[in-house]
Amino acid sequence: MSADVKSNLQIINDKIRQVEKKSGRAEGSVKLMAVSKFHPAEDVIAAINEGQLLFGENRVQEAGEKFPAIFEQFPSAELHMIGSLQSNKVKNAVKIASCIESVDRISLMDEIEKQCAKIEKTISVFFEVHTGEESKSGFESEEEVEKALSLCAQGKYPHIIPRGFMTMAPFTEDKTLVRKSFVTLRELSERMKAKFPQFDMPELSMGMSGDFEIAIEEGSTLVRVGTAIFGERDYSK
Repeated sequence: MSADVKSNLQIINDKIRQVEKKSGRAEGSVKLMAVSKFHPAEDVIAAINEGQLLFGENRVQEAGEKFPAIFEQFPSAELHMIGSLQSNKVKNAVKIASCIESVDRISLMDEIEKQCAKIEKTISVFFEVHTGEESKSGFESEEEVEKALSLCAQGKYPHIIPRGFMTMAPFTEDKTLVRKSFVTLRELSERMKAKFPQFDMPELSMGMSGDFEIAIEEGSTLVRVGTAIFGERDYSK
């Protein structure tokens, strides 16, 4: 397995660099997150041994079983939670993650603040925005995103650091729709950065295995790639 991880990482990183260059972007302006859900710890370690340090997980329980031992061995590794997050899972999520990318409602921010305050930890968040018809999660409107940022600006969430925005493009072969989803997020991000200059929000997490090249062309700073690195997932586990 690890040989595949090594060559797959090389292929993805080469593609990212090529699209950066083609889009006139600086080399290294796009980070790769390896999405390791349903893949064992040894696959994560194989990726770390190739220099991949940023990982994403959807399920808090699985991440909690897998990552503490990995962090002990590799303290420079970093985990983002990227899946839809239930409030009752926040307590464990904030213990292991450095960033919650899927903040999609204000009640979730209330819970993140509460749990982070208990352990005296500050955590980065991305605001997930619904930009495509088939994606179910994310803030539904720009007004809601603006309200969330206003509450941050008022000091309601001292343990939360807004760092950027995230979206999932619709699952479709229609590249025009995919691109439209990414443009929507980029433009919203630009408006929010202008309205809230006190926050440093450089991150745009968009693009997955099937569409990350389009995402990079439209300004993504972080692509989330799982299958193209680790292979097909075994959902039976």
